[in-house]
Amino acid sequence: MEDTEDFVGQGPHPVDDDVFKEPTRKRRRSDRDQRFRAFPSVEQSALKEYEKLESRTRRVLSNTYQKLIQSVFLDDSIPNGVKYLILLALIEKPSLDPIYIGLFGSTGAGKSSLINAIIQQAMFLPVSGESICTSCIVQVSSGCCEQYEAKIHLLSDQEWKEELKNLTKLLHRTEELDREEADAWDRDDAVEEAIWKLQMFYGNGAERKNYEELLRAKPKGKIPTSRIITLKAEEAGELSVKLDPYIRTQRRVLVGESAETQIWPLIKHVEVTLPKSELIPEGVVLVDIPGTGDFNSKRDEMWKKTIDKCSVIWVISDIERVSGGRAHEDLLNESIKACQRGFCRDVALVVTKTDKLHLPEYLRERKVGNQTILSQREAVLERNEMVKLQRNRILKEKLKRKLPADSKVLEASDLVYTVSAQEYWQQALLTEEETEIPRLRGYIRKSLLDKKRRMVTKYVTEAFGLLLLTDSFNCTENLPNEYLHMSGLRRFVEEKIQLLEKAIDQCFAHIEQPLQEGVRNARTSYRRILGACLVRSRGNQGFHQTLKAVCLKNGIYASRTLARIDLNEAITQPIYDQIDPVFGVIFRAGKPTDSTLLPHIDAFKHSLQEKMMEIGVRNGWKYDNYKKSFLIQEISAILGGLEDYILRKKRRIYESLTTSVQNDLKPCYEEAAQIAGKKACERMKDVIRRGVDRQVAEGMFERAQERMQHQFQQLKNGITEKVKGSIATMLTLASSQGDGLYKELADVKSEYKEMEKLHRSLREVAENAVLRRGMQDFLLRMSPSKSVPPKA
Repeated sequence: MEDTEDFVGQGPHPVDDDVFKEPTRKRRRSDRDQRFRAFPSVEQSALKEYEKLESRTRRVLSNTYQKLIQSVFLDDSIPNGVKYLILLALIEKPSLDPIYIGLFGSTGAGKSSLINAIIQQAMFLPVSGESICTSCIVQVSSGCCEQYEAKIHLLSDQEWKEELKNLTKLLHRTEELDREEADAWDRDDAVEEAIWKLQMFYGNGAERKNYEELLRAKPKGKIPTSRIITLKAEEAGELSVKLDPYIRTQRRVLVGESAETQIWPLIKHVEVTLPKSELIPEGVVLVDIPGTGDFNSKRDEMWKKTIDKCSVIWVISDIERVSGGRAHEDLLNESIKACQRGFCRDVALVVTKTDKLHLPEYLRERKVGNQTILSQREAVLERNEMVKLQRNRILKEKLKRKLPADSKVLEASDLVYTVSAQEYWQQALLTEEETEIPRLRGYIRKSLLDKKRRMVTKYVTEAFGLLLLTDSFNCTENLPNEYLHMSGLRRFVEEKIQLLEKAIDQCFAHIEQPLQEGVRNARTSYRRILGACLVRSRGNQGFHQTLKAVCLKNGIYASRTLARIDLNEAITQPIYDQIDPVFGVIFRAGKPTDSTLLPHIDAFKHSLQEKMMEIGVRNGWKYDNYKKSFLIQEISAILGGLEDYILRKKRRIYESLTTSVQNDLKPCYEEAAQIAGKKACERMKDVIRRGVDRQVAEGMFERAQERMQHQFQQLKNGITEKVKGSIATMLTLASSQGDGLYKELADVKSEYKEMEKLHRSLREVAENAVLRRGMQDFLLRMSPSKSVPPKA
């Protein structure tokens, strides 16, 4: 709560009791209190106050809406401007968008075990020490339901047909192969997975049928017409048993598989909702994300979108794999890309299974300190601290190379957590606190509390501005020269918008040189990169149909057993290496520079607000102080909303390079996908190489550069159009010269006064929250440590 630190040291404010009277539609106190059971008492108090502020604001806006709707929407002569005002009432605005925390890790990293520990349900999601366990994206959250509930979402009929067509293409041989080629074909990972899916869905022998035959075949399992399967249970264990066959990766040798496993290839994603939880607050979604994506286009698209909508990503890696390996690096790189293209603001490395340690080996290789290690426990704690220091430094350096130097994630004190789900349950070696599961829960609570504070502050402030203006509609006292200073304000706004356009152009111009350098680098290195992608350690053995799968999916292949293959991303990586730092600077929030977008918009906002203050003072807006306050606050609302618009467009801009290359290479991928028979693997590689060479010679990378620059131009146009339209409407609303704008509306003075109290209470709630937190920190420092060695 960085913007409340100035209040430390002041006494608690007695928040106005009238502000927090319960609305007419009461929610039982016990129900409301249960929503906050996951929080300590100090945080509960702050949340309850913010909840009451939000609830009272909704009631005020609802009452205002009901009063105005009769005098506005039933009168056709009322212009759209006033109706726009009422629609701005935000009555239907959701309380809080969920916070998505993505657990992103490779096979056996311990994602499911970690979620089970966080939600305090030991075997809720399927776990396995060695093999892939969770087969699809699983979202876990708590809610208002009384039961445990799961919704299994299936592919639509059209989405399955698309996958079926690609699976049968992979298995189709048009020519006889010699023995060596046939053996390699049978060992191909893509072939194995295709056979496995078809046999599970249609039965043995399905792999020998063509697409049309399988369309007529009857699936083994029953498919609901809604394409959603809902499971409910009174107890967590009961739901876990029901859910297990749907989300556990099915083994390839099955004996008497159940009806649930028969439709397993159709499963797209799973949503699990827990009853009100004492550990995970409502509004937080934990997402178990498989590490590589999926062969099915829809599931793969969902995989990427899920990563991008996470505001926090925890990269999960077990203690024995954290020191390297391609899979770990790929996961880190994908997470950093999510910071560039998506909503992610925070990345952390969560090292799991940290109770694992072979003491004699550790003591032999130990190189730090002179302190004698007397036990396994001491060795584990020392090793975990070393891992934290080392991985924190490495991760921070990696983030610095890709992100702006003042990114918030680089300011985080905790970039690495060392956890043990097993010890959380057993506590034979470590205490509960030392397993760091409580620290992760604390992080989750803090994220939600901060977001709730920001959302309620923005909501109450915007609502107050609306009530200011609405009440002023019925004020008949207007100064004679108002038309003059409103006209002057319009001219001032037009001039400032022109300056904003120039500032945005200058900001986006900083990407041009890195783009050009990246294109030059890509032209000189694409053959080497492509060659590395097309070579496997086994040669062509087991790679024939995998390469065909890559071509069928336009250069991308994701499976449950192999590292993700993306030829388009690989050959554009030299461009991203050049633009990533500059791209991050453009879209960061922070100190204003020529190359940073959001501070330019903030500067534009402040210049307009200062102008309105100046006009108000110079012209004596004595009676129209309402208008001045509305204009100042509404400008904040309009320009604040631009940030979400920019973040949504950012992904399209960032991915425009790979999208452009993929589109240009589509003909050569399609040609390569048709190749079958003898030496097919080498012939496919040859077609891809020649196709890429041809496109590069014809300016493929330069076209990708132009398309990215075009996306930047579209973003600039979108920003200026939104600013012009919204501010023009706002000025029309605030001007008494609008034709027929000032009708006699319902009296909303009582609602205005109540909203004024609520707005004043925002500061008081923030001050009290800071003081409570300070007291809590003091008591924690004075209390004895809980971290004592467990009993032998």
